Amino acid sequence: MSTDTLQDKVAVITGGSRGIGLGIATAYRAAGAHVVIAARKAAGLAAAREELLGGKGDGEVHTVLANAGEPDQAQSCVDDTMARFGRLDVLVNNAATNPYHGDLLDLDLPRAEKTVRVNQYGMIAWTRCAWRAWMAEHGGAVVNIASVGGLVVDPHIGYYNATKAAMLHMTRQLAYELGPRVRVNAVAPGLIKTELARAVWEVREPVLTARLPLRRLGTVEDVAQAALFLASEASSWMTGQALVLDGGATALPIGVAE
Repeated sequence: MSTDTLQDKVAVITGGSRGIGLGIATAYRAAGAHVVIAARKAAGLAAAREELLGGKGDGEVHTVLANAGEPDQAQSCVDDTMARFGRLDVLVNNAATNPYHGDLLDLDLPRAEKTVRVNQYGMIAWTRCAWRAWMAEHGGAVVNIASVGGLVVDPHIGYYNATKAAMLHMTRQLAYELGPRVRVNAVAPGLIKTELARAVWEVREPVLTARLPLRRLGTVEDVAQAALFLASEASSWMTGQALVLDGGATALPIGVAE
């Protein structure tokens, strides 16, 4: 994809200080965008900004302390972005939380509420702020980072996956409500080799990849390039859709022994 795909565009990325969020910020900046990365920890934001400024691209890098599950902080971030750049062309709803592992019937209310607040309502709150501040009048693109877990059953993170399934549905709903000015699409990654997920993939990587049609796990760059496509004019006739990036995991036949 061209290095000036997002030239002079402004992109806000939640959870942008590490992992997939930082990877997307890197790809967007290399494509010519000014990036605003929002996250909860100042030290992580500072390190991410330094890394981004040392990479490709000449766009500005701005950091904002914000919890994705707090609507007032979403509003502050968008206000700050508008004051600094005067526009907001792309919103990436990437931040997520997963405080509970276990069966649905053992789930407690505080962790259920926290998961929904960040993964579901946070997406609505940030999108609303971007819409009202700029996109309703000038257009734009919203890219939601969901999960292939929203399409399958998992023995450990069923509630997290339920919120990601809701995210996929809300992507379609918002595409309907915000069109034609704003396109809303999602990426649904499978297991990605991030530091956050290292405990899941590191020891079992040979077993996990042996069954995948593409014989490897996903990388941050895989997701970033998909997010770049969805933010760019290359996907200009695409909205309400989910790009599944899982190495072929959901294409495996049912009943085949591992």
